[in-house]
Amino acid sequence: MQNSDGQNSKGEFNILETNIELLVARLHECRKENDVLRSELSSLQNILRNYKLPGTVGSTAVDAAGTPIGALDYAEKVQVKQKLVLILQKIEMELRNNQTL
Repeated sequence: MQNSDGQNSKGEFNILETNIELLVARLHECRKENDVLRSELSSLQNILRNYKLPGTVGSTAVDAAGTPIGALDYAEKVQVKQKLVLILQKIEMELRNNQTL
């Protein structure tokens, strides 16, 4: 691997050192991006936790039968919340898949 003057080894070490520096810089950028994505995911999760479905709180308009306008029954509320949870899970899976690349 090394010739009589050692130039070959020095060249290989320089290339290796340069590649390591590039990988470390890329890893640092990926970590920054990962932090941003985690923050966005956390924000979306907080929005979901705090989301008030129509007809749950603060609805004052009612129809002739006294039912709040736009109110959802319990099954519909659960269904909407499940769909929102699935959306968040898909986003999280996408983030994890992109993180491994």
